[in-house]
Amino acid sequence: MAIYSLLDQLTIPYQRFDHPPVFTCVEASRLLPDLPAAKTKNLFLRDPKSERLFLVVTPEESRVDLKTLASTLGVKRLSFGSPERLDAVLGLTPGSVTLLAMVRDRENAVELVVDEAIWQAEQVQCHPLINTATLIIRLDDVRRLLTHLGREATVMRLPTVTGD
Repeated sequence: MAIYSLLDQLTIPYQRFDHPPVFTCVEASRLLPDLPAAKTKNLFLRDPKSERLFLVVTPEESRVDLKTLASTLGVKRLSFGSPERLDAVLGLTPGSVTLLAMVRDRENAVELVVDEAIWQAEQVQCHPLINTATLIIRLDDVRRLLTHLGREATVMRLPTVTGD
């Protein structure tokens, strides 16, 4: 798979854990051992009015307040992108959305937004563009990958639903 070739080309080490397909964070937590890396939840969002697309990476347990986030990002409203749009833009299926998906965004159509808690973690768990494996990668290496791709992340404290 191309993602492994790119990681190897950039000499980015990773640990790989294969598992049955997972579609939710709950399934992933049930199937994976307790790994020494930040667990993420990845949201593929869009603003229906402007057609701006976002990949939002947040700690697994967070529930993002989409209304407040929309306002912060300067858009009217955020909704989840359809599986068809996800496939068309990033070549991914639901359950496979990952921080590493930026390697597939050749048109720079998706804005990456990362919660500061994830960005400050030493290591992160992420899918290698499929939901049958999880990688552990150092955040410094993720930053290096993004630089290689000519991409930047908007890092912020993501607004959460009250009660978190």
